[in-house]
Amino acid sequence: MVCRDPGSAGRCGQVQTAHGRIDTPTFMPVATQGTVKGIVPSQLVDMGAQIILANAYHLSLRPGVAIVEALGGLHRFMGWSGAILTDSGGYQVMSLAPLRKITDEGVAFQSHLDGSRLFLTPEAVVEGQVRLGVDILMPLDECVPHSTDSAAVGAALRRTTAWAARSARVAVGTDRHLFGIVQGGLDAELRRIHAEQLAAIGFPGYAVGGLSVGEERGLTRDVAAVTAEALPVDRPRYLMGVGLPQDLLRFIGMGYDLFDCVLPTRNGRNGSCFTSHGRINIRLARHARDDSPLDPACSCPVCRQFSRAYLRHLAASGEMLGAQLASLHNLHFYLELMRGAREHIATGDYAAWAAAQADAIEAGEQA
Repeated sequence: MVCRDPGSAGRCGQVQTAHGRIDTPTFMPVATQGTVKGIVPSQLVDMGAQIILANAYHLSLRPGVAIVEALGGLHRFMGWSGAILTDSGGYQVMSLAPLRKITDEGVAFQSHLDGSRLFLTPEAVVEGQVRLGVDILMPLDECVPHSTDSAAVGAALRRTTAWAARSARVAVGTDRHLFGIVQGGLDAELRRIHAEQLAAIGFPGYAVGGLSVGEERGLTRDVAAVTAEALPVDRPRYLMGVGLPQDLLRFIGMGYDLFDCVLPTRNGRNGSCFTSHGRINIRLARHARDDSPLDPACSCPVCRQFSRAYLRHLAASGEMLGAQLASLHNLHFYLELMRGAREHIATGDYAAWAAAQADAIEAGEQA
């Protein structure tokens, strides 16, 4: 770690990859299918993105690992020169439950695209990500719904630990990082135990999965805090699949370094824009004559060039550009929030700054 905040567990640091340095804490725009929806790579570079997230399960179905590999790897295939992290498909183990069967050996899937059958083993999942040529790899894990009973959570945990050990034995090369994924549902003690088990295997970084899957936000924060405390302090911590800007500020204060979430682009496609004073539904009629920018405090190209009235017109008309501009603004907002977090951790006043930012956002949400 490069620096720590004296008023919280927040820290800033760097992760070195074959495709550049990643300054943390940071947010990873989601490129599930090898594209950040509505955004071209040059725009990601301009807004300061250093790493994006893709999904190895989805890419293995379409276009297929062999095609991406033959065309020079995922970076060349999608025209992105920065770092790439790939999720393994562990979330799909939960979200596509009717289409899969789990055994200790792996997961049998029926493709949600064409019904074809495939079998994922921990080894094959890691090997596929190596063939994609990505920088940070995730092992196969079993993510369970928040309502799962304790016996099933325990069984999934034992399986995930065994899969992690098998994954760690796969050669990934010296220029790639395979993270372990902590599971354990909403049970704080299971989370501590699993973090210790993965630390004993030894990974260059650790992800925390199975949160923000429908549970109450307060529970998410409580479990995330317990898990962060149980992880090695000298390795990057990645909190998977969260969340709202005000929550990210709190998670940074717990000592998390990497984040991803579909909200910036998904909300953007629906006309919901994140600002320093809460979300704005740009589709509302009250914006029809508003000549002001989305967020006067924002320096993104959208806020510099377009009015709320124009963005509302695009959204109301169903124009493709409306979704693209809202997504661009939202991603810029998230990445600027990360830049601000790094700056204030470095100056030692992160806790006060983050609290003020979160309060302003939440006050706007309730207005």
